[in-house]
Amino acid sequence: MRKTVHLCLKSREEVMYRNEADLIMGFNCLALAVLETEARLLAEGFMSTHNHSLLQSDDYRETMRRHRYAYTRYFNAKYSRRGRLAEQDYFYLEVEGLHHTTAALNYVLRQGLHHGVVSTPFAYPHCSANAIFRKELGKDTAQLLMPLGKRYMYMPGEKLIDANKYRMSASGLLLREDIVDTAYVEEIYITPRNFLFQMNRISGERDLDEQKRENTLPPVTVDLIESGVPGFDAKKARIFEQGRVDRNRMGDLELCGIIDQHIVPRLSKEGQTSSIYRIPESQRSAIAEKLWRESCQSRYRPDPGGLLGGKYVSEAQIKRCLCLT
Repeated sequence: MRKTVHLCLKSREEVMYRNEADLIMGFNCLALAVLETEARLLAEGFMSTHNHSLLQSDDYRETMRRHRYAYTRYFNAKYSRRGRLAEQDYFYLEVEGLHHTTAALNYVLRQGLHHGVVSTPFAYPHCSANAIFRKELGKDTAQLLMPLGKRYMYMPGEKLIDANKYRMSASGLLLREDIVDTAYVEEIYITPRNFLFQMNRISGERDLDEQKRENTLPPVTVDLIESGVPGFDAKKARIFEQGRVDRNRMGDLELCGIIDQHIVPRLSKEGQTSSIYRIPESQRSAIAEKLWRESCQSRYRPDPGGLLGGKYVSEAQIKRCLCLT
């Protein structure tokens, strides 16, 4: 029986997506898993430590298994890593009814907003918010596509799909509007105007009341849907929902970029793959102490010329970006 489910795959101890290329491959792996299992993808959002997806499937477990397996193989090969990636048990929530589904869609599509990365959902590129009502919102423009002969470089393993039906951008990303069932989602939101309202509304008791009247399933809330996500603070999420962004706070991807592009290459042995996973823990701990000292200083006397560029990071961020437990 086909169910509508919300799934969240997360990692507490390490970053799952260290850069833009990882986020692109993460979505491509999910897209292939959805197509292979004949599921219907309604919405998705990827952050450094986790990803959310709302889909309809006869066998969501198989969809998740294929998604996780394909991305883990890619990540482990790229970073000389071994073992399972992310927590063994992923978050699962069954969704049923119009208000319940709308609330789940809203939270998945507003990932960047709730995590304080951007001031509007549409400014965050690693979710499907910009795939909905593209024509009506003026986003249905021609895109530069990846040459057919290079598409395989951005697909997990040696898997290929119909290039005429599923296009790929010049950055290697399968176009979200080709994978997500946008027609179904647009029927739920009814009009572009209502969609814009939902993307900008402030969560409150009205949301809960609508869902409780509809069925007995747990209401979708930011606390529930982000349960167990590393570094997530529900109180801050409600502030971020108003469009407030802390420009002095450095994100995981930016910190991983500093580590992977500037620190790791200097410590890697000649002829060895440059990867944080090949750096001894003692050296990673020393790096963590240096980054933490500069971060503490940045809160009071920002140094634009420093390693962190005057921004600050949390201790938990440093640990997960350096893969320190």
